[in-house]
Amino acid sequence: MENFFYLGVITKTFGYKGQVVIYLDTDEPEKYKTIDAVFVKEVDEMLPYMIEEFIYKGSNQAIVKFADMDGEDAKNLVKSKLYLPISFLPPLTGNKFYFHEVIGFDIIDTKHGNIGKCVDFLEISRQPIMQIDFQGKEILIPAVDEIFDKVDRVNRTITISAPNGLIEIYLE
Repeated sequence: MENFFYLGVITKTFGYKGQVVIYLDTDEPEKYKTIDAVFVKEVDEMLPYMIEEFIYKGSNQAIVKFADMDGEDAKNLVKSKLYLPISFLPPLTGNKFYFHEVIGFDIIDTKHGNIGKCVDFLEISRQPIMQIDFQGKEILIPAVDEIFDKVDRVNRTITISAPNGLIEIYLE
């Protein structure tokens, strides 16, 4: 799974010829209009599904026809999560980053200095949370754009401006 990223989910069937509606969970869904295949995790392996037709409909939705799939097969895939290899991710620059990309980066707060290393991201509700390890203590920071001042990929650091009082809760 570490070589794949979550792309979206099949939400329902469309028509009777084996088409499905997929929700693309990405900020730029139009970048995926030309993909040839997606992967679905079944038991302990990622199985590829070749795409015969991909029609982007806007609002992060597309109608997809998988090769050699009929209506009954399509029904069985509803609610399946879709994945792509990490190599398909377009490179990001500036302060934008993929969560997997910054695991292990040092987190530098403008007030407190180095507060530890990013160890993971937790998906809580609608807001992801950056999980930081500071000398065995856990620090949780909301992963929202307003907090991130600078992402330095060369030195593997992220400079943040944490909300007043947030870091103190964890360091006391």
